[in-house]
Amino acid sequence: MIKKFVKNLSNKNPTKDITIDDKYNKLKLSTANKKVLVKVDKNIIFGGKNIPVIAGPNGVESLQLMRKIAKNLKKNNINLIRGHAYKPLTFPYRSKQYSETQDQGMDWMDIIKDEYNLKVVTEITEIQFLNRVCETADILQIGSRNMQNLELLREVAKTNFPIILKRHFGSSLRDFLGAAEHILVEGNNKLILCERGVSIPHTHRDTSRFALDIQAIPALKEISKFPIISDPSHASFWAPWVPSLTYASIAAGCDGLIIEMHPNPKKSLVDPLQPLNFNQFKDLLKISKRVAKSVNRKIN
Repeated sequence: MIKKFVKNLSNKNPTKDITIDDKYNKLKLSTANKKVLVKVDKNIIFGGKNIPVIAGPNGVESLQLMRKIAKNLKKNNINLIRGHAYKPLTFPYRSKQYSETQDQGMDWMDIIKDEYNLKVVTEITEIQFLNRVCETADILQIGSRNMQNLELLREVAKTNFPIILKRHFGSSLRDFLGAAEHILVEGNNKLILCERGVSIPHTHRDTSRFALDIQAIPALKEISKFPIISDPSHASFWAPWVPSLTYASIAAGCDGLIIEMHPNPKKSLVDPLQPLNFNQFKDLLKISKRVAKSVNRKIN
């Protein structure tokens, strides 16, 4: 029956749900049955028993800030630092305090890597920045707004770097895996899928823009063997909710976390409502370890 269906391909009834046709023809790489582990180094592996944590501020604001962040991460035994020197915003208007640090920001991240022996996760927004970002980054992140920037996906895939692909806030899982397929078809299997919240009519708070789709985590695990991580900070846009969404993501089976943190969230130059301060981050890790242990996983 499946073979007959596959022979008679049709796109007359495209749907948000993943069909047999999709699995065997359109999403054959992203829905393959073989489990994928994405190895950054011998201690950081996505898709196994451990749950790596990626943490740091949204923007690379200054070398001083990144040093404070890095020192705190090492204190908490976290080895993946995030920070975006190339940072697209929803609107073109920027405050007088904030501007992209771009190449200078990447230079600062080089210093951080050398001083603190951390792995760097940073966003690539345009092909023109790719060579510079690859000089520093250990994991390349494709933001939600670029999820279907197919030319960018292909060029990033060709670097053979580990890639975090964030789900667009309006996309179905079918769309999401379709974008992933554009990376995989280039021969890069080092793919990490990221749930970061979707747009819905009600987000339960007037400052929240998205709702974390917890259900997407087990749903993706059912149809894809690539690691799936969660970003509760961007999803909620509200720091007090981040811990609960983190614990729920771990219980749902996520293979990693992106947590936004800042020494003084109110002074964060980007999205000041969502970062955790250092004490909140420490508490989150403490409880996250307990939750992870309850499902036979480990935070690292």
